[in-house]
Amino acid sequence: MYQAKADSFFTEDEKERIKVTTIGVEARTIGEIVTVVIDQSSDYKEADVLGGVFIGGLASLLASSIFFNGSVWAFIPLAFILFFPGSMIFRWIPALKAVFIGKKRKEKAVKERALRAFYERGLYKTKKHTGVLFFLSLLERKVWVLADKGIHDKIQPQTLNKFAGMVSKGIREKRASDALCEAIIGVGELLWEYFPISDADTDELPNVVVLEQDVEKS
Repeated sequence: MYQAKADSFFTEDEKERIKVTTIGVEARTIGEIVTVVIDQSSDYKEADVLGGVFIGGLASLLASSIFFNGSVWAFIPLAFILFFPGSMIFRWIPALKAVFIGKKRKEKAVKERALRAFYERGLYKTKKHTGVLFFLSLLERKVWVLADKGIHDKIQPQTLNKFAGMVSKGIREKRASDALCEAIIGVGELLWEYFPISDADTDELPNVVVLEQDVEKS
């Protein structure tokens, strides 16, 4: 059975470092930062179907060629029968789905799932609307950085995209935790400039890394 990557993407030491980095940033600003890591932003059921058709058709072609002299009357029922185990393989091993998922489909799924996570984790509830979400969707290899409206009044979206790119590059270079901590610190510097800490500030949201089992997958 497929093992969820989000559970082991960061080591316990790395998760603790990310938590400490987040606490350190929030000690200087009224902003709130949350990191969410999930396996995938959608079940991509259409990829299960296409994968089942591909595997079922290929296996049926080989079987009918070897055992039935290429008979189409053997190929068709075999392809139908083998479709079901073929689709189950793609369901059990989501990494295989990437072949059958288009770029626009992935981008749309990650964007929608990131927006859901933003509301699920309560980032829209901060007093000054200064919540920031770092959202990592592993199957798609996508990183989104979302900020509430208070931040968008001061910081341009392309600036936040720069931090998303920083984390994406770190993941490709096998230094995801380092890159994420650097990006959190970078966002923290901007938050400190525009939204410095006040005496009345409280820590409104958890600082731990939120993993797949803590968020509902679409």
